[in-house]
Amino acid sequence: MLSEKVIIKNPTGLHLRPAGLFCKTAMQFECKILIEKKSRTKEVSANAKSVLSVLGACIKNGDEVTIICDGEDEEAALHAMVQIVEDGLGE
Repeated sequence: MLSEKVIIKNPTGLHLRPAGLFCKTAMQFECKILIEKKSRTKEVSANAKSVLSVLGACIKNGDEVTIICDGEDEEAALHAMVQIVEDGLGE
């Protein structure tokens, strides 16, 4: 299992279009991929391969999230997921 923390940089956070791009990237890999966001009151975990799950996490600009990959292609998956977030999720 590998994980890395990243900051959401795009101005609108993970709304439908960037969440779709995020999930499309995650679906290219066999491993399990989660995105976690911690707030003062709770921790939210979302399946990175489900647009509804990612949208339900209400991830906004400036949020620090942890991307967790677990499986045989976890290293490549983590690199790709971090890269797409750092590139601004298409915005």
